[in-house]
Amino acid sequence: MINSLLWLIPLLPLLGFVINGLGRNTLSKSLIGIIGSGVILASFTLSIAMFFELGAGSEKQFTVDLFDWISAGNLHIPLSFLYDPLSSIMLLIITGVGFLIHIYSIGYMHEDAGFGKFFSYLNLFIFFMLILVLGSNYIVMFIGWEGVGLCSYLLIGFWYTNGNYASAAKKAFVMNRIGDLGFLLGVFLIFMTFGSVEFAKVFPQAAGMMPGTATITFITLLLFVGACGKSAQLPLFTWLPDAMAGPTPVSALIHAATMVTAGIYMIARSSILFDLAPHTQDVIAIIGTATALIAAIIALTQTDIKKVLAYSTVSQLGYMFLGLGVGAYTGSFFHVITHAFFKALLFLGAGSVIHAMHHEQDMRHMGGLKSKLKITFATMMIGTIAIAGLPPFSGFFSKDEILAHAFENHKVLWAIGLFTAFLTAFYMFRMMYLTFFGKYRGTHHAESHIHESPKTMTFPLIVLAILAAIGGLINIPHVFGGNAWLGHWLAGAGIAQHELSLDHTTEFALMGVSVLAALSATVYAYTKYVKNAHVPVADEGKRSILAKISYNKFYLDEIYDMIIRKPLDAFSGFFYRIIDKKLIDGLVNGLGWTANEGSKGLRLLQSGNVGFYIFMMVFGIVALLLYTYLSIA
Repeated sequence: MINSLLWLIPLLPLLGFVINGLGRNTLSKSLIGIIGSGVILASFTLSIAMFFELGAGSEKQFTVDLFDWISAGNLHIPLSFLYDPLSSIMLLIITGVGFLIHIYSIGYMHEDAGFGKFFSYLNLFIFFMLILVLGSNYIVMFIGWEGVGLCSYLLIGFWYTNGNYASAAKKAFVMNRIGDLGFLLGVFLIFMTFGSVEFAKVFPQAAGMMPGTATITFITLLLFVGACGKSAQLPLFTWLPDAMAGPTPVSALIHAATMVTAGIYMIARSSILFDLAPHTQDVIAIIGTATALIAAIIALTQTDIKKVLAYSTVSQLGYMFLGLGVGAYTGSFFHVITHAFFKALLFLGAGSVIHAMHHEQDMRHMGGLKSKLKITFATMMIGTIAIAGLPPFSGFFSKDEILAHAFENHKVLWAIGLFTAFLTAFYMFRMMYLTFFGKYRGTHHAESHIHESPKTMTFPLIVLAILAAIGGLINIPHVFGGNAWLGHWLAGAGIAQHELSLDHTTEFALMGVSVLAALSATVYAYTKYVKNAHVPVADEGKRSILAKISYNKFYLDEIYDMIIRKPLDAFSGFFYRIIDKKLIDGLVNGLGWTANEGSKGLRLLQSGNVGFYIFMMVFGIVALLLYTYLSIA
């Protein structure tokens, strides 16, 4: 089945894009929803069947060649797919969570005039994401990489009539292009070094190289630049919170299971290369930790429910990069899986709240919603407990695996990661308490219309809540009597494995400290926002200096504006005024002026006087004879 039907998994979403795209103005919304969701369900069904077939067989890698795509000199790039334990899980996440988001979108976007176009974009996004994770070489991966960047631009700016939303889409597109350039340069260097871009040819050659060589370091640093752009790490993370301009299902799709995890997937796929570059790993760990901490601090003071979740995503991605930097490739990928469950749940839950509140996103105007939105509240609470790292929910297992590896390798980074875990629990429960507890702070008219979302929206919430609760069971560590299944499974894909050397007592102590930090943050948030009924102030002048810095996102956008945009604007203004207008335009216009003025003089020769014409003929003949005579002499 794998060899013969693998190509159908990305093809089905592409067909959904074509059908819904062409029929967006003629097909009914019900049919569009069925087609858009049905093709993803079909891909998910195939992914499940192939996953079990892979697990039951002895062969763990399949390469499916579709056709010879590029052949020039020594460069041979087939359009081929690689199916192995790593890509098999990514397929399940993309199509499984993607299907739930499609179902949710049927209810959320039902009144939108661009319903058909929205579903066609969602299908195209899933298609390119599947191409990204199935590619057997860096070029096919890059095609999917660029494709999801394009689709994110289309989806973030879906409501493009709003200028701010269109600007957010452009910002995401431009910042991703910066990272993509690093990725592309890294691929060029891979080809120059190994003579191929095929994983099956590059990785065996790299395995025989000495660790720490300059070439491998440069390659991995360039690939990491690409990952920073796509997975929103410092200094290229500011596009992701602005991506909240898109509809809530887009936020869930981009921020949970798909696009933002592409950088983690790429590094995990290339773990053989990164294991040979210890300096690059140090850079990854430091940047990941810094990103996790800064994003968590920013999330502490945000009042837009989706902005809190956006910075939470950036922070959790920082955790994943911390894991990659300390060699916990399995732990990072484990967190990718659990994050897909609880973050998709939280975004869709936030969308349910926004839907009930008639598109109100400010938590200061919410409160007391748990009795009116019982399913939304219960499911979001599960997601919040999971992301806070409290046992026995999924986030506890994946986050503690990363922190354990960090403790073993870099005690300082572990301490920062632990503090970030404390902040995570605080701002997430702050969001829950401001939204669902206390008294309602909106208008009486709005309160009378609050109601639970339709079943098309609550069904995905329930499924994701179950996954967020039990998802950690796939990789229960040995300290709890588990067999760490995920690590053994990913070993079949060639993912580097680094076993912990900590004794069980130390592991339990680390878990205890982490849980204690999360519980203390939860109690502190409850005391402040429920018991004392504190509501964030609207007047920025009343905030403390630290709160202002956090609320204004460390002024990073303003800093980028000052040191990058404004100098570029001034530079381009100089080129426009001096080089463009005076030099280039002056030269072009000068040639035109010369021709125009010269023609004014030449036209006087066409006087219409026959005698003058005869005179000029005679003059010309005499001049030719004189020229001939002088030439002979």
